[in-house]
Amino acid sequence: MKNYRKGSTKNRQWRSRLRKWLPSSERVKKNKFVNWLGPTINHSRLWQLNRHGVALGLAIGLFFGFLIPFLQIPFAAFVAVWLRANLLVTVVSTLISNPFTYAPIYFFAYQVGSLLIGDTQVVAAQNTGYGDNIPDNLDTNFYAVLAHFFSLGKPLFLGLGTLAVVAGAVAYVGVLLIWRLIILVEWNHRKARR
Repeated sequence: MKNYRKGSTKNRQWRSRLRKWLPSSERVKKNKFVNWLGPTINHSRLWQLNRHGVALGLAIGLFFGFLIPFLQIPFAAFVAVWLRANLLVTVVSTLISNPFTYAPIYFFAYQVGSLLIGDTQVVAAQNTGYGDNIPDNLDTNFYAVLAHFFSLGKPLFLGLGTLAVVAGAVAYVGVLLIWRLIILVEWNHRKARR
């Protein structure tokens, strides 16, 4: 019985390592993007590190992280609370999109959208509609940046939606498979020690 207890504590080591990387539940509960959910965030399933909760939390977080460029945390937190996914994992995984990753994500999403539509010349065709009205320095003119963003339109939004769905599905299945693999390896080590 002593060996079993020793093995079970080793089995939980990887979970404690995962907890070290995640923010504390108190910190998340105080976050202004999450605390509006009120007492519903006190549900115990939102804070447990089990495979379905973590997989679902990661899938929700990546989905909203790719799909919504701003305020993705409140949307993801609401869905996580509704589906009883791990809230910590959900909130952290929404940060896949941040000021440092917006440009590569949007560029890749636009390429995916253009590929799905079958039109690789969409940017050139849409830019001709602006003529000489595009300022040389888009950073200084917020409205020009916004207009240029929306001019990318269909390919960008189709690409973002596709990335959101694919990332969420791959994350969910990937976490379940990796979690199962870790458990199988731990069981094999436990059997070998007996």
